[in-house]
Amino acid sequence: MRSLLFVPGDSPKKQQKGLESGADALILDLEDSVALDAKPQARIITRDFLQAARALPKRPLLIVRINGLASGMSDADLDAVMPGVPDAIMLPKSEGGVDVGHLAARIAVREAEADLPDGATGILPIATENGKGIFGLGTYARASHRLLALTWGAEDLSADLGAETNRLQDGCYTDPYRLARALTLFGASAAQIDAIDTVFTNFRDDAGLRAECLAARRDGFTGKMAIHPAQVAPINEVFAPSPEALARAEQIIALFAANPGAGVIGLDGEMLDRPHLIRAERLKARAQKLAE
Repeated sequence: MRSLLFVPGDSPKKQQKGLESGADALILDLEDSVALDAKPQARIITRDFLQAARALPKRPLLIVRINGLASGMSDADLDAVMPGVPDAIMLPKSEGGVDVGHLAARIAVREAEADLPDGATGILPIATENGKGIFGLGTYARASHRLLALTWGAEDLSADLGAETNRLQDGCYTDPYRLARALTLFGASAAQIDAIDTVFTNFRDDAGLRAECLAARRDGFTGKMAIHPAQVAPINEVFAPSPEALARAEQIIALFAANPGAGVIGLDGEMLDRPHLIRAERLKARAQKLAE
């Protein structure tokens, strides 16, 4: 997944626009973007949208962000949307692998009730929305076979910390959020899943979005969440492997395949070893997945 677009769970119009946006995944939001008294209706709208969208010949992944486990609303969310057969559930304010395990158990019950295959529904935690979540980033490994990826959030974290802001005047994150971002990468790597970068909230700042996407791709993130359809195309462009990068990756893979006993291989004046091969294989696999 390169682009994951948030759409409010109570807006059929925005959900339809999301389908037309070109996003790899839609995050149908029942949490922050839906007022408390609108949540019951949002659950119905989201379930109906899931059922209609799943019948389309070509569609994005359909992910539902439920309310957090401590909110008292997550069971009602799951009861309503699981009959719509979402591809995954996004878990906000996750505090670690234990929370993922609890959610996985709840999903399994509802899969059985809806006669769905066991394990069909993935889980995507937002892992840094509170201080406890920061310390749980090393616990996602082997938490559940349902884990699709790991992402992070800066807005809720700043509220939890009582911070005045989470960015400097030049737009860069302050140190606590840079740390949360980096630890998300390490947590995803430990769990052997993809890391997805957080949203860029200024949807009119195209240059800022592109710069943040480039930095995320450079560091190891494989995609980024979006809050506006206009952000989808730039995100897709940056996170799609370029023809040049893919050609070089295939060249590296071919060289190592032709020299199975070599620990180090030279290419265009650069010495390459196993980490270069691993990166090349991951890039090629990502490109193949996007082409499916």
